[in-house]
Amino acid sequence: MAEKLKIISLGGLNEIGKNMTVYEFGGDILIVDSGLGFPDDEMYGVDIVIPDFTYLVKNKSKVRALVLTHGHEDHIGSVPYLLREVNVPIYATPLTAGLVELKLSEHGLKDTASITTLSAGESFKVGCFKVEFVHINHSIPGAVALAIKTPVGMIIHTGDFKIDTTPISGGMINLARFGELGNKGVLALLSDSTNVEKPGYSMSEHTVGESFDELFKGCMSRILVTTFASNVHRIQQVINCAAKYGRRVAVTGRSMENILRVATELGCMDVPKGVLIELNQVKNLPNDKVVIMTTGSQGEAMSALYRMAFSDHRQVEIRPGDRVIISASAIPGNEKSVSRVIDELFRRGADVFYDKYSDIHVSGHAYQEELKMMIALTKPKFFIPLHGEYRMLYAHSKIAQQMGIEPKNIIVSDIGQVIELTNRSIKKNGSVPAGKVFVDGTGVGDVGSVVLRDRKHLGQDGMLVVIVNISSEDGSLISGPDIITRGFIYVKESEEIMRDLKEVVINALNNSADNKITDFATLKSIVKSDLSSYLYKKTKRNPMILPVIIEI
Repeated sequence: MAEKLKIISLGGLNEIGKNMTVYEFGGDILIVDSGLGFPDDEMYGVDIVIPDFTYLVKNKSKVRALVLTHGHEDHIGSVPYLLREVNVPIYATPLTAGLVELKLSEHGLKDTASITTLSAGESFKVGCFKVEFVHINHSIPGAVALAIKTPVGMIIHTGDFKIDTTPISGGMINLARFGELGNKGVLALLSDSTNVEKPGYSMSEHTVGESFDELFKGCMSRILVTTFASNVHRIQQVINCAAKYGRRVAVTGRSMENILRVATELGCMDVPKGVLIELNQVKNLPNDKVVIMTTGSQGEAMSALYRMAFSDHRQVEIRPGDRVIISASAIPGNEKSVSRVIDELFRRGADVFYDKYSDIHVSGHAYQEELKMMIALTKPKFFIPLHGEYRMLYAHSKIAQQMGIEPKNIIVSDIGQVIELTNRSIKKNGSVPAGKVFVDGTGVGDVGSVVLRDRKHLGQDGMLVVIVNISSEDGSLISGPDIITRGFIYVKESEEIMRDLKEVVINALNNSADNKITDFATLKSIVKSDLSSYLYKKTKRNPMILPVIIEI
């Protein structure tokens, strides 16, 4: 039986973020991207979410390369965590490689990693795969699609892309190359679905520059601009506008400072001499000569803009009349955080411009007509939508059908699902371990569903700790019970309840002693059950109850 190409997504399907796709043929595995996702409201205390690498660890002897399409966190954010498990060679364009090196340095892994840099138009061979970088447009320089030549045929993996006829740098997407590949024969297209719900064409990044120009022209106030730290094209346009109107630019926020440094060193940004200044120099300049670029476009509680808005930044405080430009749209799930920051900025007298009222943000992802154009140019036999929640993947599959691809040749997959591909057929066949791994501080994967359930319980109902000392001879109560509460009731204001709670514990222990119950687990269970029943009857609340029984 002929061998099949397996395509397995370990992230990026039925979700936004943590993009990771595995191509496997025989004894060779090629990984495309290794991104992270951000926690939702139910993931209490979780810092980031990464893919489950179990399948790759199990098959590490087959892994030949990790290929990165571009330098956004949802495509490179989990690289350090992957490299701890699988020491795989990395292939990327120069800026992407620079950002990954920065990330690996922070994790102490830079010396162990092998990174090969290539430019769009170049190819390399690993195992049975030959991979070509194809230039595309996105909101960061060095973004590429991948043309992957496999033993069963040509696969095109678009990564994040749009069609921008007037990009800030790097030239227009190489539509001609996609057309050439289509004419030679494309077996399967795996395409970005993020903006599939938006009709028409996405706006060019240049339109944002025009909006910036309008907001900078004639403004006598300080200007503060926030955008995604990795949106190098947007940062470039702010610097261009500042230079045009004689303003100096200070940058605050570690991620933006790092990306600005790497992009400048690699020649991906052009910063006129004398435009950049240190943040502590801002106070020495008149308001109409200042631009402050900051992180915090998503309302993150620790970001520079958030701290400015809530008077917690050491060097900058929002003043009445400041012009604040939020040049980003809220990622799904972050709307409340962003609104809170915008409200606080208005409350402090700032003049705030954000995407609902100004053309100060454009997406880096293709709209419907651009997605159709990609399908039309590549003419794939099979189609697999990538990057998006289920409704987006489904909508993209419908567009593929409109473009003439037969429904039986389209697969809307899920993370962990194995797609088997030959030059004549495509089908789902089984699954591999996949899901969300939570990173909390330095812990990776040690926060599971039970811990999250407990955190949710604590957050909603608080906790109550009962400490008693009992005799090792007969199980009788020696001292206590001492009751400590957190997030439940304030002891001094609830003395009657506290007296009743102690009574419930004493009765439970006495009854247990009478019934000759001495097993600690059973005693704790009885105390917990009796307290829980009393508290719900009295307060209609269910705090977490932790009995501590000490034998003396």
